[in-house]
Amino acid sequence: MTPYPQVLFQNRKPDRIATLTEYRRNGGYTALSDAVRRQTPREIQQQLLDARLLGRGGAGFPSGSKLMAVAEDAPFPRYILCNDDEMEPGTFKDRVLIHADPHQLIEGMALAGYAIQAAKGIVFIRPEYEGAARILEREILLAQDAGCIGSRIFGSDYNFDIVVHRSGGRYICGEGTAQLNALQGRRPNPKLPPPYATEKGLWDRPTIQQNVETLCCMPHVIKNGADWFKGLALTPTGAGTKIFCVSGRVNRPGAYELPMGIPLREIIEVHAGGMRSGSRFKACLPGGASTRFMTEADLDIPMDFDSLKAKGHRLGTGAVMVFDHQTCLVAATLNLMEFFVRESCGWCTPCREGLPDIRDLLRRIETGLGEPDFISRLATMSRHLWYAYCAFAPGAASPLESLLTNFPEEVQAHISLKTCPLKKA
Repeated sequence: MTPYPQVLFQNRKPDRIATLTEYRRNGGYTALSDAVRRQTPREIQQQLLDARLLGRGGAGFPSGSKLMAVAEDAPFPRYILCNDDEMEPGTFKDRVLIHADPHQLIEGMALAGYAIQAAKGIVFIRPEYEGAARILEREILLAQDAGCIGSRIFGSDYNFDIVVHRSGGRYICGEGTAQLNALQGRRPNPKLPPPYATEKGLWDRPTIQQNVETLCCMPHVIKNGADWFKGLALTPTGAGTKIFCVSGRVNRPGAYELPMGIPLREIIEVHAGGMRSGSRFKACLPGGASTRFMTEADLDIPMDFDSLKAKGHRLGTGAVMVFDHQTCLVAATLNLMEFFVRESCGWCTPCREGLPDIRDLLRRIETGLGEPDFISRLATMSRHLWYAYCAFAPGAASPLESLLTNFPEEVQAHISLKTCPLKKA
């Protein structure tokens, strides 16, 4: 049992979802009921801003500021778009949250909707999450029947409906502007602002996009207050809890709700049960495939946005992928690059041309065909990725850049020995 407060997982059951009755028994929908009857939209926005609730999908943008970006005189209708595409390798927190406590998300969407006076919410969900989609569709109907969403919520004048939209199924659909295109039946290519989605999003109307985990935090902030939320963190710059998805060479992989700012070492050695028998820690990706490798020297870094940024890392989605001393990181990086090549939309040159070239160089190094100049070529290509149209290619560059920086001797050994040095004879 974790010694830390369970906020997002407070209603989590070992074998089933929490029911609407159980959710309300523990204070569910209290925040929404009070908000629509006693608070103004601006007050909701300010509370979220004061709580320092940062987006849990990877960008870490202040949720209150995003809501405030919708002007009071902006046109109607307005939309809340919940991003549950969740195709970042190693990340499964949003699926776990929906399977544990779906009304937490429903209430969070309604609160965000009230904060900008939106009448409709859309859950954009990846097709592999069919179970979660069906859960949401069923529980949305139950929430409507109970008067928690729909027309005249809790006897107020506020109306808010939610629909579930199944994605076509590509990683790029999780990028904000590409997601807007996908929902409108267009090719999911990203586009550069302006205009921003808060001005012209879905069908040229103001749209707020938030991650599942971020929306699930909102009822707790509104119910308990900004100071309470900030007090959950272990660092002054952090706020709230975070769902960390731990995978790889650990004894207890899984999703853990822990305070923002918890040291990486505690996540791995305590909550994930430490390394498997016979394994020694070598590296990890702290926030999914789009982050940099962290080494043993980084184990005591607090896991919050600012602390990681100060050390040149990103929290990302909080998906901690752990590698042991027997793992070839060239092969691991190649595997990630295969994913990025496949999932690129191909819109701009750095992605379309740069990623396959990097994959080819890594593949040749891993199979014993590498040449000494491949290392400098990889470094050059990784720099080119930062000139891409969206954040997809820079994210793909992150594990490669850290491989070359933190493990140059492993890359060089592949080239010198003409084989992977970790292959068993």
